[in-house]
Amino acid sequence: MSADGFVHHACLYGTDAEFLATAVPFVRDGLAAGEPVLAATTPANLDLLRRALGERAHALDTAETAYFGRRPVERVSAFLRYHDRRARPGRRTRMLAEPMWCGRSARQVAEWKRMESGLNVLLAGLPVWMICPYDTRTVPADVARAACATHPARMDGRRLIPCAGYAEPAAYAAGVAPPRAPAPAGASRAGPTTAASAVRLFARERAVAAGLDGERLGLAVLAVCEAAAYLLAPGGTRLAVRAWEEPGQLVYELLCTGPSAVPAFAGYRPPGNRPEPEDGLWLARTLSESLDIRAQGALTRLTLHVAGPRTFG
Repeated sequence: MSADGFVHHACLYGTDAEFLATAVPFVRDGLAAGEPVLAATTPANLDLLRRALGERAHALDTAETAYFGRRPVERVSAFLRYHDRRARPGRRTRMLAEPMWCGRSARQVAEWKRMESGLNVLLAGLPVWMICPYDTRTVPADVARAACATHPARMDGRRLIPCAGYAEPAAYAAGVAPPRAPAPAGASRAGPTTAASAVRLFARERAVAAGLDGERLGLAVLAVCEAAAYLLAPGGTRLAVRAWEEPGQLVYELLCTGPSAVPAFAGYRPPGNRPEPEDGLWLARTLSESLDIRAQGALTRLTLHVAGPRTFG
């Protein structure tokens, strides 16, 4: 396989043997070719893989997938960081990267599905071959189906099977909307405004009223301000802000009309050596518990959740 461009495959497995049938040749072939190989999967699967590889296991880079990016924006950063650190000229980088699905909320599941699709855009052009295993014994049925919509093909052992249901990433992301409750009638409102300072004042007032203080207060306000700055950057944009509390969280909703066109996967790439307009949005994604952007005709809606005062960790 050529070392040019991103290759993204799923692996649906229902037994340990089926996992190994795909994982072992993928890893062995990469190590034999002198390619960097990462396995980010469950501790049980890492143990299976190490025992199957024997002495070759020492050359494999490993990570427990639960700690390899807690949220989608962190996961994308982890992939890029591994590639940047381990890439070798003229050689492909291999990643066996199993997402974690169990125990996630409906909103988190939707965000991870969108990220899996977004990788086809975010990592495009990089010499990376990624296989994403899905354990059909534990993942929900809709997640298993989504694997074939977010990956162009799947691996079954060494056999490559095209995914007939693969969807173009931007279209898929638009159709997989995290559950969103409408703003309650008592939500606080500000704007519309073109002034970032007005957004900052409102964000701080609402965070203080919700009981945030210290570092948590500062990070919440920074997340809202960076998101607002991204939406206001094109100029001529008017921004309205709403805020309300949910159990354990404070929600901000930024609504704007004007010349704001937000790419489907904006703000997932960490800042590089040159400043880019999306750098602030990446920071907002990193500082918040979740950030979702939706375009509805001329209206852009950005919903941002930050941890409330009684959330620890």
